Amino acid sequence: MAELRAAVSRLRRELAAHPVEFPDRAIAEDELGALAAMAAHGIPELPRLRRSLLLIAGSIGSVSALARGLSEVRAAVDLFGQQPPG
Repeated sequence: MAELRAAVSRLRRELAAHPVEFPDRAIAEDELGALAAMAAHGIPELPRLRRSLLLIAGSIGSVSALARGLSEVRAAVDLFGQQPPG
């Protein structure tokens, strides 16, 4: 959880400091907020984590200045592993 909180916090700061507006910025901000809330309130559900990650990646994936932060969030989500069957 600590890794997810830290990665999300860093990417939120980087996004807030990024001077260029882009069409899906609000989506990224909303989903980062959702990830931060999930990380603050216990173990989040893996499908919801992955959905948020996908939306964030889709909305800021083309902004190279945010690529490292996005990679860190992805790595933190990956620490939760795979969803158990059934």
